[in-house]
Order: sequence, then C-alpha cells, then structure tokens
Amino acid sequence: MTGGRYLGIVLLAAAGAVAPGSTALSQATKVPGLVQEGNYDPGNLGMQMQPAPPNDDAGAVYAVGPWPTYTPSLADGEGRELVQSFCGICHSTTYITMQPPLTSATWEAVVNKMVGTFGAPIPEPSAQAILAYLKSHYTPETRKE
Repeated sequence: MTGGRYLGIVLLAAAGAVAPGSTALSQATKVPGLVQEGNYDPGNLGMQMQPAPPNDDAGAVYAVGPWPTYTPSLADGEGRELVQSFCGICHSTTYITMQPPLTSATWEAVVNKMVGTFGAPIPEPSAQAILAYLKSHYTPETRKE
C-alpha cells in the first residue's frame, strides 16, 4: 500500500470512530443528561426548569363574566323619546349610558359632531332638546347611578 492510501484509510477509520451514532464517542465522552444518543434524562441539569406552555385544546370553555343582553334604559325625562328615536338611528343608546358623566360642553361637542361630522338627520330644535336632555341627566352634577 502506498503512503497516501494508508493515510486515507486511517483517517476514514478515525472519522468512523467519532461519527454520530458510534459507540466510541458516547463511551469516551460522558455528556450530562445523555441516556442514549438523542435521548436525554428529564432531570435538572443545573439549569432552571421552565414549565411547559399551557396546552389549550379546541374545546376549551372560557368564562368572561356576564354579558348584558339588554340595552340599559335611559333616564326618564323630557327629550328621552327624541334621544331614543334620533340617536338610535345610528347606534344603540347604550353608548349614552356607558359613558362616564360628561360635562355640558362635552355633550354639546358630541351632539354637534353627530350632526355636523357624521350627518345625523336631526333638525335643530330636536338637537337642542336632545342636548338639554343629556345635560340634565348625564353630567357629573346630574347623573344618578
């Protein structure tokens, strides 16, 4: 055998000894936690173990609390019917009752926005009556919980 061929055979034999899956590597080097090639011990290897992420299945039921299935009624007073009829054209009156108590100036800006910006078909006398109703029942001074 020539020297080059002999060196090639030795290199191939050495490469086979350290190839993955060979017993020579796992016997020569002890890898912490390694039970068998590709199979590791589930114990702590000196690191912090993290919990597995929750496994939510498709049939999971989530509780979100009670959902109101009704529209809270507006406060009794003059202008209530106008609010229900004109404001209810575009949105639920729940938008009025769920607001925090707004100042008179804020209610005026809201009514002007609904008429001017969003084009609510409310005649000026009705808009003034709606505004008077909102100011008399839904401001910080007049709102009753």
